[in-house]
Amino acid sequence: MNVRIEKIGLSLAIDDELLNSLIEKGKSHYPNEFGGFLIGYYSDDNRCLHITDTILPKNFKASKCSFERTTKGVDKKLNKYYEETPKKFYIGEWHTHPNCSPVPSSTDISAINAIINSQNACLANPVLLIIGYSETQVNFGFYVWFENKLYKYE
Repeated sequence: MNVRIEKIGLSLAIDDELLNSLIEKGKSHYPNEFGGFLIGYYSDDNRCLHITDTILPKNFKASKCSFERTTKGVDKKLNKYYEETPKKFYIGEWHTHPNCSPVPSSTDISAINAIINSQNACLANPVLLIIGYSETQVNFGFYVWFENKLYKYE
């Protein structure tokens, strides 16, 4: 899947296989939300983000309307990516909205602000993927924080 934000000239690419894997991982926790960390890299001109992998949290709390994960054990997995493929790094988060649309909630916006303000993340433009689904339909919302504003990829 390839999506773009014309207004700011950014694009995003993710393999359908990874996307389907995220859907299945999310649905396995139904009716609760579920999610994880996104790994990827930017093109040489920094205009296209390639999402390549996910890291799932070991510890989390979830309900029908919320998902909170910890970073316990994630450092080791991130370091493995950095050592094996220095080009890949943590680029943001993903989570599901069961029986709901893939629109960021106020909690999602707060989470993005926490990432931006975290001294450990060192990430100016975090990406957020929300997978909204029902029994018959799946919708994706890809977002990026860019110049103090949340933009949606189309």
